[in-house]
Order: sequence, then C-alpha cells, then structure tokens
Amino acid sequence: MYKNLAAALAAACLFISPSFSQSDARADPLKIGFVYVAPVTDAGWVRQHEEGRKSVEAALGGQVKTTYVENVPEGSDAERVIRDLAQQGHKLIFTPSFGYMEPTLKVARDFPDVKFESITGYKPASNVATANARYYQGRYLAGVAAGRMSKTHVAGYVAGFPIPEVLQGINAFTLGMRSVDPKARVKVVWLDAWFDPPRERDAAMTLFNQDVDVIAFHTGSTAVMAAAQERGKLAVAYHSDMRKVAPDAQIVAVTHEWGGYYTRRAKAVLDGTWKPVSIWGGVKEGMIRVGDFGTKVPKAVQEEVLARQQDIASGKLQVFRAAQDVRDNEGRVVIAKGTGLRDDQILMMNWLVEGVEGRVAR
Repeated sequence: MYKNLAAALAAACLFISPSFSQSDARADPLKIGFVYVAPVTDAGWVRQHEEGRKSVEAALGGQVKTTYVENVPEGSDAERVIRDLAQQGHKLIFTPSFGYMEPTLKVARDFPDVKFESITGYKPASNVATANARYYQGRYLAGVAAGRMSKTHVAGYVAGFPIPEVLQGINAFTLGMRSVDPKARVKVVWLDAWFDPPRERDAAMTLFNQDVDVIAFHTGSTAVMAAAQERGKLAVAYHSDMRKVAPDAQIVAVTHEWGGYYTRRAKAVLDGTWKPVSIWGGVKEGMIRVGDFGTKVPKAVQEEVLARQQDIASGKLQVFRAAQDVRDNEGRVVIAKGTGLRDDQILMMNWLVEGVEGRVAR
C-alpha cells in the first residue's frame, strides 16, 4: 500500500511540477525605458541610441522589456516623461541628452529603487550613473580626412550649443585638419538647438557660400548631409553612416556605438552588480568608430585615417597632447609644448583653437 501510495505521489508531483516551477521561477522582465530628445529617424544621434536599445533586446531577450519615448524637449517635459517611466515600473532608465541631466537627478531622488543612466551628463548620484563617449577622438580623425580632401582649405561646422562636448569636437576636428593642412580654417555657425533640420540646412548653405567645400556638424538630423549632397560639396557624417542621404557627399562617418554599453548596464541590474559609475569611453572601448568612407576618398587617405585610429586606440596618439605649443584663436597658449590636457581640463573646455573663426561667450 505504502509502495503504491508513494508511486502515486511521485506521479502526481511529476504531473504538477512543470507548471508550478515555471510560474514560480519565472521572473518578471526588467523594464527599461529610453528617452529621446528628437524623433527616431534613419540616422543621427537618436538613431544610434535606438540601435543600442535594440541591441539590449537582442542580447537579453525575455529578460528585459524595453520602451522609448521620442521627441522629448529638454526641461520640464523631460522631467514629466522620466517620472512617468519610473511610475510605470521601469527599473532602469536611460536619458541620452545633456539637457536631461538635471531632470534625471530630480526624478532619481524620488525613486531611489530605480537606476538611471545620464548619458552625456556629468553629475552622478547613488542611483544615477553617468556615461559619455570621447567623440573628439572621432572628430580628430574626420579632420584628417577633411584636410586631405578640401581644396579651398576652408571647412564649415554647424554646431548646436557651445558646451564643452561640442567645443572638444570643433577643436579636435580643427587640430586633425591642420595636422595635414596647416593653412586650414574652420568656420562655425551656432544654432542653439540640437534638432532643427530647416535651420541646419540653412546654416550649411550659408557656409557653402563662404568658400567651404567640406562640412561637419554637431546637430541631430541629416539636413547638413543633404545640403552637401545638393550643393555638390563634401561632408562628414556624425552619429551614423549617412551615405543613404548623401552618397556622393559623405567622405567619412564618425559613428557612436551604444549597444555594448547599454547591454552591460542592463546585465548589471539583472545580476545585482549595478553601481553608479562614471564612464568616458572612446575608440579603445569601441564606443567611437570612424569609417564608412565615401567613394571619392582615395585609398591612401582611408588608410591614413584608419592608421591614426589605431594610434588612438593604442594610446600612441592623444588628441589634446602637444608636440608644439597649441594656442586658442585669441593667441593664448592652451596646451604647452610637451604636455597634454587632463580629462578634467578637457571636460571643462571653454575655448576655440587657432584656426577656428568665432568666439565662445565666457
């Protein structure tokens, strides 16, 4: 009897255990939210973060559930959206725009059990990590390509806001360009906007009317690339490969790669190892890549740029280290011969290098 009873109990356990264990052991997926400062388009700043979000889903599958809110202005709207995501149960929230830093910190204080990632922000908290990429490394390499390709020795640069990140890029681009063409000059137009395609296009057209034959930009759309294609000029793509928009104009692309970082941070939340770190990665870390050369770029130029990229990855080339005195465009020495800028100095950059036309308000 006992033998039969034991057998029956064992059979019953075998029958019920699969459904019980699956429902009991299955953890709810980690809800991850992303806030985008502009619409999701085929290329640009937001596109690269969207690709990063997709990479997280591809890598972690059912362990995560991601969502995004696009075209969110910096300021009060951003705070509202970030707060809504936290209230909806998102336990990891990425906020990739400089102007989201303060709204992120404000919401984070009210949701201590939520992890936040302030991308391009610099103020951490107990539940807020910060991360950025050394975009300036890619800008220097693009400057090398621009210097080799320009016939007028004049480049244009359409820029959003005069914050350190943008100034780093303009200065690095100019240093790269002048490393192969000492006569090179760079003309800058400030927009005071990250995403305004009509004004981006108008700024590019204005620069093309001022002897500019190659152009770079630090804004969020493909408008500058389209303008270069229209005018038969050359252009440096930013954030993404933009050859679909400007197949004849693009000489090179400075591409941001966020998938690896986002996936590592999501894994850290899942396994309980997340910490409020501050990361500033570049070519070496795989967060910045230069390539996607246009058909007009000679093989020798491509090889030169890629060789310099390897030099940056190995540490042989440091963008803001000077073999000779480096001066700003007001004549002051900003990097003395044989020295280099520390990270904290780069992060607080508030000057424009010799060769750039324009000023920075102080």
